[in-house]
Amino acid sequence: MSTLKQLAEYVENGESQEIKPLVQKLLGDNISADRIVSEGVVSGLDAIGEKFSKFEVFVPELMIAAMAAQEALKVLRPKMTEGTLHKPMGTVVIGTVEGDVHDVGKNIVAMMLEGAGFKVIDLGVNVPAVKFLKEVQYQEAEILALSSLYSPTRLAMKDVMQALKDQGIRDKVKVMVGGAPVDQAFCDLIGADGYAPDAPRGVKLARSLIQAKT
Repeated sequence: MSTLKQLAEYVENGESQEIKPLVQKLLGDNISADRIVSEGVVSGLDAIGEKFSKFEVFVPELMIAAMAAQEALKVLRPKMTEGTLHKPMGTVVIGTVEGDVHDVGKNIVAMMLEGAGFKVIDLGVNVPAVKFLKEVQYQEAEILALSSLYSPTRLAMKDVMQALKDQGIRDKVKVMVGGAPVDQAFCDLIGADGYAPDAPRGVKLARSLIQAKT
């Protein structure tokens, strides 16, 4: 097995303790940070995402894999300016909407997006619409990701969509939504660009939204 495939396996299986020395070895072998991310980290995340979609693994395994990917990124981040990775796949502003303080699902999505090569700005929980707007504009983000767990708080997503329109920047950012009370019908109702029911499909959605903008 190649060392890149081994790294992908470590990420997939959440073997964080094995990752740092292997990534350092790969860098020592003059393998670029770009390649380590795409063929190692991202491949591992895609593999665990595929298992998740088939109900072969569940949220705890997904979170452990995302944390393993973060371990690789800690080593790789100082090297990213040496390759094309200094330009991320895109910038995502993410947060849980106003009135909601739940963040487990949002945190997994954020970690997996970062592992997949996105620059992620996590605003945390209970985020008012004005804060989302300011950060989207400041970061010139391509994607805004909104999370909610309680049915009443999902209405705050509609407020964010209206605020984007009022500010005249709705056409400058793709909006993706997710969380327990959210589905495709609600996504369509508020005029968001995409809905993802879980973190792996959130990463796929973000990739497709970036491609649609280019």
